[in-house]
Amino acid sequence: MKTLYFEDFEVGQRFESAGRTVTETDLTFFSMLSGDWNPIHSDAEFAQGTRYGQRLVHGAFGVALATGMLHQLGIFERSAVAMMSLREWKFVLPIMVGDTLRLKLEIIELEKGNSQRVGRVGRRFLLVNQTGVAVQDGTSDVLVLKRPREAGPEVNTGESQ
Repeated sequence: MKTLYFEDFEVGQRFESAGRTVTETDLTFFSMLSGDWNPIHSDAEFAQGTRYGQRLVHGAFGVALATGMLHQLGIFERSAVAMMSLREWKFVLPIMVGDTLRLKLEIIELEKGNSQRVGRVGRRFLLVNQTGVAVQDGTSDVLVLKRPREAGPEVNTGESQ
């Protein structure tokens, strides 16, 4: 996919990433990175006694994965200036080792604003598992560059350069 600029987006546009299967290594690395060794993530014996019967992958891993999948779409590759928010993020279902997740992204709001350089794009993130069921759902605003203005035609002054 190519980079899209503010003017290229429309409310209701949808994009979908490729799938990615969550591995045991992902769970361990995220525990190491975050320092979160809660038994529900790291203790198989403990987790077996919970209603899920197995260890759960960190909810924050899903957020990180969704933003990575967003990057892989390529639509904000050279146009995103700054993520402004993560709002109303819901952890709908747990993520398990072995789940294959994909990001469904919808453009929900556009605000041109007063800037000649950037506009605000509101996005809905839906992280779904291999059965198409949402595991996480939230919104995020991002500042996106407006399409660069083309330079006007060069005026030939008759002088050599």
